[in-house]
Amino acid sequence: MTSPTCDFYCDKILKRLLDVPVYFENERVFAFHHTKPLWENHVVLLPKRHIESLITLEEADNDLLLELMRTAKMIARDFMDRFGACRVYTNLGDYQSSKHLHWHIGCGTQLRPY
Repeated sequence: MTSPTCDFYCDKILKRLLDVPVYFENERVFAFHHTKPLWENHVVLLPKRHIESLITLEEADNDLLLELMRTAKMIARDFMDRFGACRVYTNLGDYQSSKHLHWHIGCGTQLRPY
């Protein structure tokens, strides 16, 4: 499930060393409520297999990428239905504090500086 190059998400979250409120999980993806949310409603979505970032995905990862996008769509639809708006994004380079591919899906009042 994880690789030795994994960071916080692999080492703590995916290995279940840190208890987080699970939003959704299946055999390939994991979504949880952010431990330090930026917005009132903030979910982090990631693959269970280590992939560094969006731009390191390979052709062989297309099925996994589709699974991630289906899950992001499901979470975004839930947020839209309940709250009327949401944002979905991933970070790259210096903006990516965790070097494990993940998406932020959030809405509501901003709780801390970005």
